[in-house]
Amino acid sequence: MVSLIQQAIQVKHLTESIGKTPLIGFQRITDHLPANVQILAKAEWQNPGGSVKDRAALNIITSAIKEGKLGPNITLLDSTSGNTGIAYAMLGAVLGIKVHLFVPANASPERIKILRAYGVHLTLTDPLEGSDGAILAVRQLAEAEPDRYFYADQYNNPANWQAHYNTTAPEIWEQTQGAITHFVAGLGTTGTFTGTARRLKEFNSSIEAISVQPDSPFNGLEGLKHIPTAIRPGIYDETLADRNLEIGTEESYQMARRLAREEGYLVGISSATAMVAALKIAEEVAKSGRSATIVTIFPDNAYKYLSDAFWTSEL
Repeated sequence: MVSLIQQAIQVKHLTESIGKTPLIGFQRITDHLPANVQILAKAEWQNPGGSVKDRAALNIITSAIKEGKLGPNITLLDSTSGNTGIAYAMLGAVLGIKVHLFVPANASPERIKILRAYGVHLTLTDPLEGSDGAILAVRQLAEAEPDRYFYADQYNNPANWQAHYNTTAPEIWEQTQGAITHFVAGLGTTGTFTGTARRLKEFNSSIEAISVQPDSPFNGLEGLKHIPTAIRPGIYDETLADRNLEIGTEESYQMARRLAREEGYLVGISSATAMVAALKIAEEVAKSGRSATIVTIFPDNAYKYLSDAFWTSEL
């Protein structure tokens, strides 16, 4: 018999909690901007797996199940720097799917502990080779045993960017009531930028799309790729970006501390990098005298990075 509590409330499946994240604003960091220039950020840590990657992982998995490529007797296989892996692990637990992940050994200890807590099979790859090393290693296994694994291949799977085309972009458009003028997002798998920018430009072709990446192949911006020197994601569409900004590690670290200490937002490094870029755009627009509604993505919070030493430094 259905309990009275179940009758009284709408019980959601975990997957139904993915998406529909709020837009958040800022006070102190943006108080030098004129009132007609605002920055807003999607608080993607409010997804049940704690990051924006829940969106792509859900679409990758559900698409594969519908196509008969994934099921209880087939293991999901992929490489990840952490967040997509956590999303795979969470969804695998819910849907009864085994997960095997290749992760660089220098991924934050918190991420590795979370993955192990979910019980996934982990293969740690050479930390000096970063995410590209994990990609090369996982491809070898996928090619060797194709009948045993579904290789999710997040860097080349169109279901990645389609998740943002179908959810992230419409949410931003609705939440800003069509007032968005600029979209700013970091490049990792490039799915978030590609899918969201593509759909937003269909809503309004005058929206400026700004992609963000580290200013060097050797950087401390976990989750972001220096595209010119990295394995290029197959889903990346460089024609969508009106501009590309390269951001340094130190200025991102400083912004992460500022967001925590001045705004109360304890966010991850890629979120801080996105904020640095959004602020640069806002200050340029303000100098020109134009109005702007700049929307960026905060992929996750800082809980998986708190072992990093920079948090205790002064501003």
